[in-house]
Amino acid sequence: MHPETLVRDHTIYACVMGSRAFGLATEGSDTDRRGVFVAPTPLFWRFEKPPTHVEGPAEEQFGWELERFCELALRANPNVLECLHSPLVEYVDDTGRELLALRGAFLSRRAHATFTRYALGQRRKLEADVRTHGAPRWKHAMHLLRLLMTSGDLLRTGALTIDVGDRREPLLAVKRGEVSWPDVESWMNRLAGEADEAARHSPLPEEPDHRRVEDFLVRVRRSSALRPVEPDAYDEVVQGVVDAGGVG
Repeated sequence: MHPETLVRDHTIYACVMGSRAFGLATEGSDTDRRGVFVAPTPLFWRFEKPPTHVEGPAEEQFGWELERFCELALRANPNVLECLHSPLVEYVDDTGRELLALRGAFLSRRAHATFTRYALGQRRKLEADVRTHGAPRWKHAMHLLRLLMTSGDLLRTGALTIDVGDRREPLLAVKRGEVSWPDVESWMNRLAGEADEAARHSPLPEEPDHRRVEDFLVRVRRSSALRPVEPDAYDEVVQGVVDAGGVG
C-alpha cells in the first residue's frame, strides 16, 4: 500500500499546527497540517512493515502511524503532544476521538525534561546565529519563547494549551526584531526558571499512563484485523505466506 494511500484512506485525526494553531499567524503564514493514520493490521504481517510516518501528500503535511505517534507522545515529545492539543481540528473519526480522549494519559512530568532539552537545542542554534551574524533568526526566537511559556503553563497547571492568547503581541514584536537579543535572553532565562520551579510542584504524574494507551492501541489493531481486507492487500499478504512455504 502506497504511503499516500495510507494517509488518504486511513487517517483518524488531522489538525493544523504551527503559527495558526499557536495564535501567531500573520499575513502569509503557512498552513502546517499534521495527522495520525492507522495502517491496516494485515500490513504488519509482512516482512516489509508500513511506514512509521509519511510526509505529504500535500506540502506542509506530515502524518504519524498511530503506534509511533503514541510512542512519541508517551515520551513527552513536544511536537506530538502539541499536535494532540491543537485548537484547529480538521478531521477526526471515532478512533481519533478515542485518541483525543486519551490526551491526559500522555501527560507527565517527563515533559519538563523533553521540553527543556528541545529548548536548549534551539537556544544553542540562536546563540550560534548571534555569534556568526550578529543577530538570531527572530522567528525562531519567538517560537522558542512560546515553547518555554507552554512548558511552564503545562507544568504549573497540568493542562497543555498551545494558543498564546494575550501574549501574541509581545511575541510578534520579537519576531519583528523589535526586542533586543539581551532582553530576549533575559526573558528566556526567566521562563526557564519558572518552568523549573513549576516542575517541583507540578500536579502532573511522574509517568504517563502506559497501560491505558497500550490497551487502546491493542483494541485498534484487533478491530482493524477483523475488518475485511482490500483484495489487493489481501493478495499481497497471502502471496507472502506462499513464498515463505507456509501454504500447502
